[in-house]
Amino acid sequence: MDTYTLKVIARIHSDFPTKFGIPRQSGLIPELTAAVVFEPAYRNPEALRGLEEFSHIWLIWQFSEAVREEWSPTVRPPRLGGNRRVGVFASRSPFRPNAIGLSSVQLLRMEKWPGYGEVLIVSGADLMDGTPIFDIKPYLPSGDSHPEAAGGFAEKIPETRLDVDFPETLLEQIPAGSREALLAVLSQDVRPGYQRDEARIYGLPFGGFDVKFRVENGRVKVLALEEWKRE
Repeated sequence: MDTYTLKVIARIHSDFPTKFGIPRQSGLIPELTAAVVFEPAYRNPEALRGLEEFSHIWLIWQFSEAVREEWSPTVRPPRLGGNRRVGVFASRSPFRPNAIGLSSVQLLRMEKWPGYGEVLIVSGADLMDGTPIFDIKPYLPSGDSHPEAAGGFAEKIPETRLDVDFPETLLEQIPAGSREALLAVLSQDVRPGYQRDEARIYGLPFGGFDVKFRVENGRVKVLALEEWKRE
């Protein structure tokens, strides 16, 4: 079997230190912002010349927490509640022969960070903090957008958004620039499709906090904020 080596050109810095709560695909929550920080060998500004002319870019990256030697021809997509199997190539599951992800994000701006060179600030990313990025390509509306495309089983299930009860005294502890993003993340119902116990308390690591919440009668009720510590 042929194998190839990919170079990590950048890593993303986002508010998600773990996989839990990350949007199931890019673009669902535009309020989420993240930074693409290039590895030292690729901090040449010439490599970004002209990129500012594009509004969106493709990120090609690795499901770094899902790398494994074995693979299965079928998976259980969370979108189907984890109860139905489909072919791995009919899904966006991270458990694939090659743990490669593809995300379309909006390029908000480029910033020069001391010690890091040019950094890309993007919105709508669905990547965990520290995710390795293999390549970046401009999004081309003329060829990459297909409004008439069929979305398969992913489009047959209606989008569900939950109301969020977030006590003001707790919400004020979240940095102002991250509040709308956190509310949007909670509203997308981050629970696994097979867990619907209304007594269960979940913890969502986000932006340095562990957000404790419960879902009751279709509403997210935030109970507490704790400092998040990596185990």
